[in-house]
Amino acid sequence: MRADIESFLLHLQAERRASPHTLRNYAADLRQFCEFLGPGTRLENLDHIRIRQFLSHLHARGAQNVSVARRLAAIRSWLRYLTREGRLRDNPARLVSSPRRPHKIPLIPRPEQVGYLLDQAASVAPAAFPERDHCVLELLYGAGLRVSELTGLNLEDIDMEERMLRIRGKGNKQRLTPFGGKALAALQTYLPARQQLAARRRTADANPAPVFLNLRGGRMDPRSVRRMVKFYALRLGLPRDLHPHSLRHAFASHLLGEGADLRAIQEMLGHASLSTTQRYTQTDLRQLLDVYDRTHPKA
Repeated sequence: MRADIESFLLHLQAERRASPHTLRNYAADLRQFCEFLGPGTRLENLDHIRIRQFLSHLHARGAQNVSVARRLAAIRSWLRYLTREGRLRDNPARLVSSPRRPHKIPLIPRPEQVGYLLDQAASVAPAAFPERDHCVLELLYGAGLRVSELTGLNLEDIDMEERMLRIRGKGNKQRLTPFGGKALAALQTYLPARQQLAARRRTADANPAPVFLNLRGGRMDPRSVRRMVKFYALRLGLPRDLHPHSLRHAFASHLLGEGADLRAIQEMLGHASLSTTQRYTQTDLRQLLDVYDRTHPKA
């Protein structure tokens, strides 16, 4: 079975252009499944009962429904691929239902919290290149980017005159996203300072040239951005669970609160389905009820 897994991972990388993060998750999930089945299990003998036993095994070990559903999705994709390739007659995972996922409303900082973060970050910034950190925060909120989209930005993706970014999102899908005047000002301040970071690179200049660089002159990675946001949240007394995606949620929720069209928000976020964007209408309703409970005399 391990050869079948490797073949599937190569397919994801070469034909579906899956990200390194996605490939690592698929590899780990499928190898865990094969370890559960044991070395003597033949692929043609695999049925839905064994898949359900694996899911029960995960639940017994304390895995949450979200984690179990992710593993089942990986198994389904793998067996679907093997069916198309003629290695299986049909996909037994089709007969296994996904566990119900809890409906979590994402953490969305209030506009005044985001404003405080953006205005005060410079006052607590480390000495090394605060211009970069401020620009990162402005673009995460000002363009609603995923952290991987931010770190994947190249200089050629920025149109300063039109204030547009060319974004490569999930599945390598491209979209154009606008950004505001404050993000533009942050970019204009950061890009001259970026040359100092680029000079630290020991090898030849990267092509294409990344926008955001680490202190060694290489491309900044998502983990560094997450650590950065966490650092500023703690230093400024903001919620401890604030993370880069919180700023993306805030971007969408605050636009919606100001009357922006839901379809336009969907396009800017790069959501394939409108139902994903509609989560923010539920969040807005929760905030409305919270205001009512706190302020209405009849509440």
